[in-house]
Amino acid sequence: MISFARLACCVVSVAGFGLAGGAQAAPFTPARDDVVIERLPFRAQDTEAQELAALRVALAGAPQDRQVAAALARKYFERAMATGDPRYVGYADAVVARFDTPLPAALLLVRGMLRQYRHAFDAALDDFAAALERDPDLAGAHAWRGAIHLVRADYARASAECDALARLGRSVLAGGCTGLTLAYTGHLDKADATLAQALAAASDPGNRQWLLTRLGEVAAWRGRPAQAERHYRDALAIGQDDTYLLAAWTDFLLDQDRPAEVVDALADWAASDVLLLRLAEAESRLGLPTAAAHRQALTDRYAAAWLRGDATHRAEEARFHLRIEGEPTTALALAVDNYRVQREPRDARILLEAAVAARDSAAARPAREWLASSGFEDARLRTLARQLDPSPARSGTQ
Repeated sequence: MISFARLACCVVSVAGFGLAGGAQAAPFTPARDDVVIERLPFRAQDTEAQELAALRVALAGAPQDRQVAAALARKYFERAMATGDPRYVGYADAVVARFDTPLPAALLLVRGMLRQYRHAFDAALDDFAAALERDPDLAGAHAWRGAIHLVRADYARASAECDALARLGRSVLAGGCTGLTLAYTGHLDKADATLAQALAAASDPGNRQWLLTRLGEVAAWRGRPAQAERHYRDALAIGQDDTYLLAAWTDFLLDQDRPAEVVDALADWAASDVLLLRLAEAESRLGLPTAAAHRQALTDRYAAAWLRGDATHRAEEARFHLRIEGEPTTALALAVDNYRVQREPRDARILLEAAVAARDSAAARPAREWLASSGFEDARLRTLARQLDPSPARSGTQ
């Protein structure tokens, strides 16, 4: 399954991972390479563990088999996306790094996915282009290129990738791609219809879950919370782990002022940075005693990322400083930095929120310009823009 949405919300660096208790424990260096440090849990999908084990055995038996290596690396990447545990990305990196160039299309595709995970978008696009040179019918390369163009608000290029998917007969992927492009460019009604059509044609549970998630977001942007909740609950009922779905669902609950439900939904997900952020926000709203420890854990993780020069957490860190720590100036600096790289609606929202809180209209100009040029329809963002400049003639948001 290819999910366009995971690029922005669920990006976390491999090195930035920390356990829920924070980063205070002394480092441990194993004496031998075969020492088991930790066995990673599989929540409900025992078949995933079996598939990974089988692929590892297959690669051990044929260490030069690049197709098996690509399958294993991709499975690791999928686990990272499902669980929010970036260590799986590290495992995928290690598999890909074993092979010298030139790489086959399958390994180039996976390497591109890993690079976009760290926001190395130009390098990822180079990998996808090289993969398509080797295999012009490789739908995944078109899908991921479309995803990157959407993150960058390059809608003409995103639309071209949607068209390429349609020409390849990949109607579900093409519908998802086109639906998102329509949503981001001010056509929410058409986006809803296009995504619904793709959902009707989708049989794979993962694709259905992803499409339902995006339908939930579109419904929320259209100001239809009851419809959004139905879509989210249908997506959750599919029963597959997915950090993007949980982030979108709990963001919806927070917007609906239902933090207690967020605590219930994320109680077992503190290992994921993006989900721990939402859990800590809900706990802080409720005044729960667990909030302090989770705030400290997030502080430790963000500090460790800064020490390594890891910039993939900026949007989440901005939200942390704004909504939990009450530091709008710090939040605004982070949101501005993030918006130079990522320009999806959620990135615009945190930039606008931080600018309103910091009373700095100029800092949010890029997001306001995007809102005007894209035609994006979400009333919440347009209200934020008006708070920064109530004059429609000057703000360009009407």
